[in-house]
Amino acid sequence: MPKALLFSRQPLTSRPLHEWLDDTADGVVLVTTPKAVQGAEDILREHFPMHRLVDDYHAWATEHVAEAAAREYGVDLIASTSESDILRAARLRGRLALPGQDVASATAYRDKVVMKRIARDAGIRVPGFAPVDSPADLLDFLDLEGFPAVVKPRFGAGSEGVFILRAPQDIASFLARQRDTDVPFVPGQWMVETFVHGDFLHLDGMMQDGRVLHAWPSVYNTEGIAQRLRDHSHMSSVMLGADDPRFGAITRLGHDLIAALPSAGLPLAFHLEAWIGSDGDPVLCEIASRSGGALVAEAYERIFGVHLAKEGVRAQCGSALTVRTQPAPPAELSSWILFPPGRGAFAPPEQPCPVPAAELSVRFPPGAVGRGVEHLTQSAADALVTAGSPEEIRSYQDELAQWWYANARWE
Repeated sequence: MPKALLFSRQPLTSRPLHEWLDDTADGVVLVTTPKAVQGAEDILREHFPMHRLVDDYHAWATEHVAEAAAREYGVDLIASTSESDILRAARLRGRLALPGQDVASATAYRDKVVMKRIARDAGIRVPGFAPVDSPADLLDFLDLEGFPAVVKPRFGAGSEGVFILRAPQDIASFLARQRDTDVPFVPGQWMVETFVHGDFLHLDGMMQDGRVLHAWPSVYNTEGIAQRLRDHSHMSSVMLGADDPRFGAITRLGHDLIAALPSAGLPLAFHLEAWIGSDGDPVLCEIASRSGGALVAEAYERIFGVHLAKEGVRAQCGSALTVRTQPAPPAELSSWILFPPGRGAFAPPEQPCPVPAAELSVRFPPGAVGRGVEHLTQSAADALVTAGSPEEIRSYQDELAQWWYANARWE
């Protein structure tokens, strides 16, 4: 097996990389944080003796530490587990002349302006958009396109920093956020695009050399996932049936977009989001060269036997893929739902979940204090729901939601 350097700030207790990867002690140089290995010190010593711990994971110094470790141990591959590491992993590959996703490909999958320029030039539908490097750029766009519009970080993930402008007074509200936002209001960091109405879908799978190896689409329960952060609502997604007319539309979009963007080279997971309106044509939201969040990977594994987050990391570290071709339409489909934290001390339902098709996991301990939804994938409880059709799944999800909201209390 090749030796790989792996960037990961995920807790080893919840993301068991030692179980996911082959020959970890001899083959993986782990760059992580003290917080990520709390409670897993024995795992770190046994499986990742070549590790490096960094206190400020997102600092530039981490790349310097990683390069020194990569040179010391003579690694053959560079891998990452989070979207925030995609560009730094690509830069290190370039420095060391190693295979895998290079900076041009990583930038196209991270920078939403670059991504949409390439997609537009390839004939793929995208919203009207423009980079926002100054207030004048934003005002020029609104003069041309009007309201509503969406301002977002070019390198954001999980709807972080997304702001919807519905009327002129919202411009002042957005600009007033400058002191509080994690993303600085400087050139190269922000963009604006027209607001798109339609069903909001995602396509998830594995890709290699500019082509889709296998994938399956799903539809969210909202027109945009930023709504969850604003409304503190539950979020869910249901796999599409193969006979759904939206299935072919978003699948073709995925093939066309991945062929148009700079190739990632070695296999990677991907997560694409798009709207499909009444005309049936998809409009690209964005694509990422990593597995989808929430329970996307778990739902995919339930049906196809491939955990996309695990598969993507293993592929980057040189392990063989579990599946390389598109699977046949399955007999069952899966879905997931995230129930939001409320406000106050949590009192879980006293009775077990009554929905037989649902696999419910309660994430908050009794008495834990909720403050609403603080980040996109946070949940007080979540569930996988599996059934023979999307209609059955939605019925089970509705039953589950009614039971949860009637029995979970925030005091």
